[in-house]
Amino acid sequence: MRRVAITGIGAICAIGLNSCQIWEAARAGRCGIRPIANIPTARLSATLAAEVEGFDPAAHFERRRLPMLDRAAQLTLVAAREAMAMARLPLFPPHRAGAVLGAAIGQQTFDDAYRAFYGEGANRVPPLSVPRAMPSAPASAVSMEFGLRGPTFSIASACASATHAIGHAFHMVRSGMLDIAVTGGGDASVVVGVLKGWEALRVLSADACRPFSRDRTGLVIGEGAGILVLESLEAAQARGAEVLAELVGFGMSADAADLTAPDEAGATAAIRAALADADLDPSEIGYVNAHGTGTRLNDRTEAAALRGVFGVHPPPVSSSKSMMGHCMSACGALEMVLTVQALRDGVLPPTIGFREADPECDLDCVPNVARAVRAHAALSNSFAFGGLNAVLAVRGAVA
Repeated sequence: MRRVAITGIGAICAIGLNSCQIWEAARAGRCGIRPIANIPTARLSATLAAEVEGFDPAAHFERRRLPMLDRAAQLTLVAAREAMAMARLPLFPPHRAGAVLGAAIGQQTFDDAYRAFYGEGANRVPPLSVPRAMPSAPASAVSMEFGLRGPTFSIASACASATHAIGHAFHMVRSGMLDIAVTGGGDASVVVGVLKGWEALRVLSADACRPFSRDRTGLVIGEGAGILVLESLEAAQARGAEVLAELVGFGMSADAADLTAPDEAGATAAIRAALADADLDPSEIGYVNAHGTGTRLNDRTEAAALRGVFGVHPPPVSSSKSMMGHCMSACGALEMVLTVQALRDGVLPPTIGFREADPECDLDCVPNVARAVRAHAALSNSFAFGGLNAVLAVRGAVA
C-alpha cells in the first residue's frame, strides 16, 4: 500500500472565492451566512443562506460553454482549477488519473426548468437540461477539463458524498489503481424548490447556525465546492512537490436505523474505522472538524460519539458550517480543505455564534475565536441523512 499525499487544494464558498481567502476568513471567524440575494424569497420562510458572493460565471467560462454547466459544476471547476494549479503536476499518463466527486444534482437547472414548465406555461426547456443536471455532470466536466481518462464517477450519500468520494479516491491511489485523483465535491442548492423542501423538515434556522451552543436553532443551507489533488507520497517527493498533508485513513458505516435521525453507534463506528485504517491511536488526534450542523439532535449525537471514542476529554472540535453554512454534497470537501490548512498552519478554526454551553454537547468546540494549536493529526466527520457516515483521517505534512 502506498502512502497518499495531498498536493493541491481548491475551494469556493460564501466566505471566499479561493482556498486562501476562505482560510483567512475562517481564521478570523467571519460569517458567510446572510439574507438571500440571488433567488426570489417572497414564498420562502427561510430567508438566510450562505451564498457565494462576487462569483461571475462569465469571468471563468467561455460563453459557448456556460449552457453546458449547472452552477454546481461551475463552482466545482473553479475549485478544481485552483487545486490543479497548486499541485503543479507534470505530464501524466491520462489513464492513470481520474476524478472521484460527490454527486451534485443540478438543482438550479431543474428549478429553472420546472418553473418555466409549470409556472410559466413553457412547452420546452433548454435541450441540455438533462446532461447539465445529472449528478455526475461535475465529475465529467472535471475529467474533460484536465484530460483525466482514468476511473471517473460520482458518489451519492447525501451530505457525506464528498467525504465518501475523497475516501474512495484515497483508497484508489493507495492501492495503485490511480496515480492521481482529483476529488471532493461541489453543490449549489440555494434554489427555491430545495429550500421549500428543507423548510418542510423544520430544521432551518431563522437567524444563525450555532453548532453545539445550547440555544442552537438549526442549520443554514450553503453552496460551494472543495477539491483535493491526491497522489502517492513517493511520487510527490520524487518530483519535489509541496506536500500539504498526508491522507492516512478512511472509515465508513451505516446506522441502519432511521432516515433522518442520526445514531450514536453508527457515528462511533465510522470514527473508529478511520482511526483503525490510519493506524492512529485516539490520543494522536489533535483536532476534529465536526459535521456540526447546528440541529438539536445531530450535535448531541455527534458529541456523544466523540466522547465514546475519545473519552471524557475529546480533542478540540469545531464546525465550519457555522461560517460557510451546510453545503450539502460539498460540505465534506470544504471541511477537509480547512482541516488540511489547520494542520499546515497550526491554527484551529473556530465555531462561531457559540453563546452558551450545552451539557449534552460537552466538547471544546473552539468557541468564536481561532486557536493556535500544532496538531499531529486530525479527523473530518460527515454524517448524512439515511444514516450514511464517513470519516477521514489526515496527518500533517512529512518534514
